[in-house]
Amino acid sequence: MSDTETIETEENVNEPTVPTLEDAEIEEPEDSLPSVHIGDLPPRLAEATARAGWRSLTPVQSKAMPYIFAQRPMMVQARTGSGKTGAFIMPIMELVNRFKDETQALVLVPTRELATQVVAEATLLFGDSGFRVTAVYGGVGYGPQLKALREGTHLIVGTPGRVLDHLLRGSLSLKNLKVLVFDEADRMLSMGFYPDMRRVQEYLPGKVYTCMFSATFPPTVRSLARQFMDKPDFLSLSRDHVHVADTSHQTVTVSSLEKDRTLIRLIELENPDSAIIFCNTKQRVHYVSVVLQRFGYNADELSGDLAQKDREKVMDKLRKGKLRFCVATDVAARGIDISGLSHVFQYELPEDPEIYIHRAGRTGRAGATGTAISLVGDFSEQVQLKKIAKQYNIVFEERPSPDEAALAEVVSERMTVQLEAQMRDRDKLRIERLQRFVPMVKELANDDEGVQLVAMLLDDLYQQTLHSPPASVEEDTPAKRDDTDRSDKPKQTRRRSRSRSRN
Repeated sequence: MSDTETIETEENVNEPTVPTLEDAEIEEPEDSLPSVHIGDLPPRLAEATARAGWRSLTPVQSKAMPYIFAQRPMMVQARTGSGKTGAFIMPIMELVNRFKDETQALVLVPTRELATQVVAEATLLFGDSGFRVTAVYGGVGYGPQLKALREGTHLIVGTPGRVLDHLLRGSLSLKNLKVLVFDEADRMLSMGFYPDMRRVQEYLPGKVYTCMFSATFPPTVRSLARQFMDKPDFLSLSRDHVHVADTSHQTVTVSSLEKDRTLIRLIELENPDSAIIFCNTKQRVHYVSVVLQRFGYNADELSGDLAQKDREKVMDKLRKGKLRFCVATDVAARGIDISGLSHVFQYELPEDPEIYIHRAGRTGRAGATGTAISLVGDFSEQVQLKKIAKQYNIVFEERPSPDEAALAEVVSERMTVQLEAQMRDRDKLRIERLQRFVPMVKELANDDEGVQLVAMLLDDLYQQTLHSPPASVEEDTPAKRDDTDRSDKPKQTRRRSRSRSRN
């Protein structure tokens, strides 16, 4: 997935400095709907925007809201910071009945931080109108969430794993659900939530209006959309997105001595399905390949030193999806044509600008969204980057070098997803059996050396289970839904595969 795991705030996106609708190049359905402006909103929503201090709507709000009001299944491409939260919160205020104390809207998000942000904006827009919202996410106790659910809430904002936990416990019912929103769907897949999302689907009633927001729409996200929506339309605004058929060109400025660690951190944050890492020399290819393997990744190398039969073996593994990371020189990578390649990393910039285009062109094929990330080191590489940008009219997105604190936060979130999923899979006997270790864990937690022992076990589990691509998304169409209420009775014959969030 192409978005980093860091959270950006959508605070003040409705200020006049934000691009207007007239500035945006819009991609929308042929039977498009007219835009809505702040003066067109019904009284309840006008009051909500006044509470929030909005003077105007952002482009994604102006264009997306009419489709959601009309309950047309939509895939909306919008980045964090575009005002997308308001684009689905305000329609929810019109589509649910505030006088009924039942859960009528569900927003699924990838992280607890995003859940908190969405709830904060919803609370601001709801004001004292009578609408209630509750956040449910993992890594914290159930007490406050259970209390809020018992008191009744119209809107649930939560991570798929914790929402599923409440459904299994019977503390949450979706039988009266009217609206389902996926927020940052690409990141939910990157976090390993796909199996949980499919299990949540089993609790949905026959008719639920669904829409999906995502910064990118690679094949996996489009397939997910088809599993929850029937023939969804696509909406995108150029100022808010990387075009669905384009490659996102990103750079990270880092010293040459820090490139290896930076590459590892980027891979952990991005969590790509597959990637090629380009280097300029066969010596560097071998070094980077060894670094990746030492960190536990499924990686191999392609260089001029390989015998032809060994080169063909590596190429065959890459084509069949049995090799996740291929480190290669430009000459050795000739002939590689992998349609599902999501990422290209340039460990070193090429001396010839045209080679950059060939490298970046390995991703973003067949209508997919691709990401090309270049590690830019010394002054000569910075000069070369400017030459490439000027010659090919490329706008590079500069992103900060990820630090250990940001990475630790992402790893912690993914491990929580993994552990809670494993706990859900345990039967009563296995849950009873683990109780003998609870006193030991409590004792270890009170001692620095004991904490290190627990950290070692978590690290081992992380290395064993999270060094593979995210759980694959099935290629199928949504099942025919009828009006039968099956929201509290999921199919018992369906066996859930393990949720495996990846790095």
